[in-house]
Amino acid sequence: MTPSEYARLAREVHATALLAGMAIMRHYEGGTEVRQKADKSMVTGADEAAEAIILAALGVFTPDLPVVAEERVAKSGAPTAVGHRFWLVDPLDGTREFLDRNGDFTVNIALVEAGRPILGVVHAPAVGQTYWTSAPGVVMATQAAGAPARVSCRRSPPAGLVVVSSRSHRSPETDTFLARFKVASDTPAGSSLKFCVVARGAADLYPRLGRTMEWDTAAGHAVLAAAGGTVATLDGNELTYGKPGFENPHFVARGRED
Repeated sequence: MTPSEYARLAREVHATALLAGMAIMRHYEGGTEVRQKADKSMVTGADEAAEAIILAALGVFTPDLPVVAEERVAKSGAPTAVGHRFWLVDPLDGTREFLDRNGDFTVNIALVEAGRPILGVVHAPAVGQTYWTSAPGVVMATQAAGAPARVSCRRSPPAGLVVVSSRSHRSPETDTFLARFKVASDTPAGSSLKFCVVARGAADLYPRLGRTMEWDTAAGHAVLAAAGGTVATLDGNELTYGKPGFENPHFVARGRED
């Protein structure tokens, strides 16, 4: 993909995420249908409306690329093969936060190539935040109605790490893992916004020692990697995508370490 092709696709996907966010907010403000899926997780009319918008748009932008999207997988099952390049979509990451009405939910769209997320957008419509890779190695962000600004990870401060951890899925293993570090603060948050807090240099570490799926993490991973951070498994290898079943192992997202 040439730089101009990347920039064009990044703009289109960014605009698509904003449209999906608008659809979600109509359900957030006006009420929505809620059902339980086969795996006992919840799905809402907002999830389905946002996914329909994203799938339609990706079918126009990149009609030949496979799309692995959470609600499509829930209905039809996961594909057995996706090839060298494919999309991962979570139309509403943080359904529990959506239902609890705390604002910490996101639209996640990521392009994966050779197992790595190379382009991504994370849009949090209720809190007015959007993070996206506008070019390889470049992350732009908007806060509320502010102008887009470039963001990047920071190096860990000597006073201790600022940790961001899961609000809804904190595990005892997470506490054991964090006991190894000098931690200055530990703040809970929802959805893929945790990757973005590290990407903008407001936190240093996000450990996730619990179950996640690839569509939960790919867009945030793309943003964090482009901002200078890393997402690695507990054995130190980079988290990769296109795994059988699309389930992630435990991982740790970090800011800049060089």
